[in-house]
Amino acid sequence: MQHNGEQAETDQAGTDQAGAGQSGEGSGAARPRLGVGMVGYAFMGAAHSQGWRTVGRAFDLPLAPHLTAICGRDGAAVRAAADRLGWSHAETDWRALLDRDDVQLVDICTPGDSHAEIAIAALEAGKHVLCEKPLANTVAEAEAMADAAERARARGQLAMVGFNYRRVPAMTLARRMIVEGRLGRIRHVRVAYLQDWLVDPDFPLTWRLEREHAGSGALGDLGAHIVDLAQYVAGEPIVGVSAMTETFVRERPLLAGASAGLAAAGGAGRGPVTVDDAAVFTARLGSGALATFEATRFATGRKNALRLEVNGEKGSLAFDLERLNELSFHDDTEPAASAGFRRILVTEADHPYLEGWWPPGHGLGYEHTFVHQARDLVHAIADGTDPAPSFADGLRVQRVLAAVEESAAKNSSYTPIPALEV
Repeated sequence: MQHNGEQAETDQAGTDQAGAGQSGEGSGAARPRLGVGMVGYAFMGAAHSQGWRTVGRAFDLPLAPHLTAICGRDGAAVRAAADRLGWSHAETDWRALLDRDDVQLVDICTPGDSHAEIAIAALEAGKHVLCEKPLANTVAEAEAMADAAERARARGQLAMVGFNYRRVPAMTLARRMIVEGRLGRIRHVRVAYLQDWLVDPDFPLTWRLEREHAGSGALGDLGAHIVDLAQYVAGEPIVGVSAMTETFVRERPLLAGASAGLAAAGGAGRGPVTVDDAAVFTARLGSGALATFEATRFATGRKNALRLEVNGEKGSLAFDLERLNELSFHDDTEPAASAGFRRILVTEADHPYLEGWWPPGHGLGYEHTFVHQARDLVHAIADGTDPAPSFADGLRVQRVLAAVEESAAKNSSYTPIPALEV
């Protein structure tokens, strides 16, 4: 049935014309509409909205994404978010999105404790699903979600996890170069994701610091990203880990009011922090390559520092998110007199995703990863092909995170990771 909810502005039926409404469609031809319903409107909701708003104006798409309805529990706040972020309607119950005939895709940008319930219900209601990372708070939830996605796939519904850093053009180029054999056999992978927004012991107790909502701390928030990146770029799974975790500040002021992104104000009283502040672990990949990982929200002076390096028998690749338009490459097959790391400026038209953007040398930013994510999902839906990363990929990451916690609880003992059945 058609369910109108709270209307922010007049909707359109049928197909979208060039530049009409919130379609994000910038070409002249009318195209079938893909109605998007989003749950959540904070940091990730704003980032995903940017992606959906922009994708049809940057890329030639087979479907026209339309920002149909956004959902949140606070009616006034979600209506304001709809106006600010470009959504046509506002809802206060995510189940209303499942009843709307004008929503074909549900985008989940909520804390991890609600991912499984919303995603499974949306797939069973015949919707495509995009779910933010990590896929779930537990392996059991992630397994249920992957099973639901597999059943839905047989009915034509697709499900994808939002590991947006895969969509940095330099990261996609790194994967391409490894597939082409430019590094040869992989020996080492090392990844670190460092932030410092929790250094102040008086920063309040937001949901990201409570296990019942977040599942884990820096491990799930940051570690999920770097586990996925390592497996994606290297092209092979992590098969075992040895880990340590630590919570440096074990009590914090209770939250006063709502948090906004990574900012919040504290009130009276204090409560326990029930997640990790930092996680470090070593790992073995399926080929026998060794990997090291560090995820922390206590690296003073580091705001959003994600660094990855891959060493192979023929060369190395290195990436730094703070210089995200660049990829460093060392070709060890060159003569020693001239060999060394060189900078690849990833802004050429034949680099991944760059056909939709600017002339060479004109860089992209963090927000473009969400545009690229939307682009890839729209094409998968139109073509009926499996999107990546899939819910099965999200489950693989969840099993690594669980193994890290198990290893840390057992004095860093090596913990194998069960393989997915295929």
